[in-house]
Amino acid sequence: MTETESRAALIPPPAPNADELRDLGFGRVLAQQTRGRFIQKDGSPNTRKFGLGAQRWERFYRQSQSVSWPVFLIWLLGLELLAIGVFALGYDALGSGALGGTETLGLADPFLRAFAFSVGVFTTVGTGPLHPVCSTAIWLAAIESLAGPLAIVLSGGLIIARLLRPRSRIQFSESAVVAPYGQGRGFMFRVINARPSELNEVRVRVNLAWFEDVGGKRRRRFEPLTLERSEVEFFTLHWTVVHPIDEKSPLRGVTPESLRAAEAEFLVNISGLEDLFSTRVSARTSYFWDEVRWDAKFADMFVPSPDDVITVDVERLDRFDRLAEGITAAPSPAER
Repeated sequence: MTETESRAALIPPPAPNADELRDLGFGRVLAQQTRGRFIQKDGSPNTRKFGLGAQRWERFYRQSQSVSWPVFLIWLLGLELLAIGVFALGYDALGSGALGGTETLGLADPFLRAFAFSVGVFTTVGTGPLHPVCSTAIWLAAIESLAGPLAIVLSGGLIIARLLRPRSRIQFSESAVVAPYGQGRGFMFRVINARPSELNEVRVRVNLAWFEDVGGKRRRRFEPLTLERSEVEFFTLHWTVVHPIDEKSPLRGVTPESLRAAEAEFLVNISGLEDLFSTRVSARTSYFWDEVRWDAKFADMFVPSPDDVITVDVERLDRFDRLAEGITAAPSPAER
């Protein structure tokens, strides 16, 4: 190694600038090369990883904890019936002499007799007059008598995990709006807690990812948006999150055309303290440029109540009122 190379090795790499430190964890190079959105509407990251194998069991467990209860119960029942049916096919394949006591059931179909016996063994409720006769049927029944309780225990574990897992059900408005705000305009979206349990100390962060021309090159930049309120102590009703568009805002002077040309995406992360489990839960979503409504404002969600209880209609979360054309699609004097 020459003296010049030795000196070059001692020179530390240049420190990243502020824009590079705001890539939110996606990576500086990747952020410039990627097209499309970073976060899906349901909050899941728009990413995929290879080289880790199929991870079927991990994916199955994750899906079993995230799907709705009706879908989960259908999955559970379907898998158990499938296992019982597979053993029933095994008994049926051994012939009519593999099971004894079938004459008392009154079932002519050999598979139904085998299925009835398999249900009794798998669920450990008993098989009644049915019993295995040949040695192969005895071994098959022994295997099923071990697999059945194990499957029931695993199913119960999944159910308990679902019941004890703290989760949020924060519902976001389908679209964001650029609506009148103060003497100018603001970027807004609405959220509501769709669970009976309460959320406290709720915090929200919004980051803007878009392309800008920097030094004659098109580069993606990440800008944190200052909010009117970034935290609320009590989240019992809905919350309209507002970013005022003024002279200090990254969105100053923005129009529908410039937002589309910049391929803008608003990344939203919200977290709060769930009172039932006393733990923090979070939710994410994003609004792409074509999911932002202009010349509109959110409709009122409050409804009258005869007992003086503050009431909101959740079905109005996505409703907005149209304004005159050009009210918010054009920059306001407050942005100059």
